[in-house]
Amino acid sequence: MRTGVRIGVDVGKARIGVARSDPHGMLALPVATVPRGDGDIAAILGHAAEFEATEIIVGLPLSLGGGDTPSTGDARAFGALIAERAPLTPVRLVDERLSTVSAQNALRATGRTVKNSRQIIDQVAAVIILQHALDYERSSGKAPGTIIVPAGG
Repeated sequence: MRTGVRIGVDVGKARIGVARSDPHGMLALPVATVPRGDGDIAAILGHAAEFEATEIIVGLPLSLGGGDTPSTGDARAFGALIAERAPLTPVRLVDERLSTVSAQNALRATGRTVKNSRQIIDQVAAVIILQHALDYERSSGKAPGTIIVPAGG
């Protein structure tokens, strides 16, 4: 298992959930919800710098059958923008099927409703995406997902 803090990103149309791992890559923790729009990538890279992240994991929303969804291209493009702005930090796309549903279920289990959890549901989804990536790496010995090669890189 590689060491170093990883940043997890759940890209949404209105908000972006951000999570981080501990330095040993064992546990994912919520960090922030970033509004989508001007300054979103700078905010994510700010969190990456703050935690001295060695890698950024971006959730890739695939259909249950593994195909693209309307949000898949958006997540790929967003990940590519991060990779271009941070060429020294590897950016990976990982399958995030059902992460938002899992986040909603987890919040419901704690007595929260989706309506009163909008600001944290994206963070919880980012935690789930990152934790799945960490667990995959720990069990397989392989880095998760697909690395994004920055344009011109």
